[in-house]
Amino acid sequence: MIKDMGQLVILNLPKVRYLDAWELQRKLHSLRVENLIPDTLILLEHYPVITLGKFGKEENLLKTKEELNGLRIEYFHVDRGGDITYHGPGQLVGYFIFRVEGVKDFIFKIENALIKLLDEYGIESGIDVKNPGVWVGNKKIAAIGVTIKKRVSYHGFALNVNNDLTPFSFIIPCGLKDKEVTSIKEETHCDVNFEDLKNKMGLFLFKEFYFSEFRIIKFSSYVEDSILEELLGGQ
Repeated sequence: MIKDMGQLVILNLPKVRYLDAWELQRKLHSLRVENLIPDTLILLEHYPVITLGKFGKEENLLKTKEELNGLRIEYFHVDRGGDITYHGPGQLVGYFIFRVEGVKDFIFKIENALIKLLDEYGIESGIDVKNPGVWVGNKKIAAIGVTIKKRVSYHGFALNVNNDLTPFSFIIPCGLKDKEVTSIKEETHCDVNFEDLKNKMGLFLFKEFYFSEFRIIKFSSYVEDSILEELLGGQ
């Protein structure tokens, strides 16, 4: 029997600095643990940033901190799973503030939703049982790294859409030396309507996790207090 997951709230945010989104996630995580908000999905873009996961290796960063500063790319050690990755404009990032019953099933549903989304753009993709994420052949198109504390998740996925792939050459993505990266634009040779893609991603995740209803809250600018007020005010 499929369990009805209730309501999903989708926060459609503009471009956000990584530290701001990380802080927002921590606050929403606490609210979800206390059952003050429903499961919440954050969809956004980041300004250029490289993050190293809690199990990542510093040697997978191929630039010095000074070189990154010159390129205006921020760099942070973070508490998600996975190794090293890059986020930047034109890449869709999704963060899950979800109550999680089973980790493997949770990751599988995220991967499956991404695969269905890519199929909408005529891209055949799949999973690699040894390496989380979604792949087009030998090239990674979506990275996944989550953290689960007190049975509630945060962090999530990053899907390469229209973004410049050059910064991935500044790292060994996910610590995998023999793998490459790709994007929807790289595979289709077309720019993607980003807002349309956001909406499709939200819908696929809504269906994949068997929610019964969803509410989308869109923000034209990032103001944390406004986001929290809107989210809590809707309960």
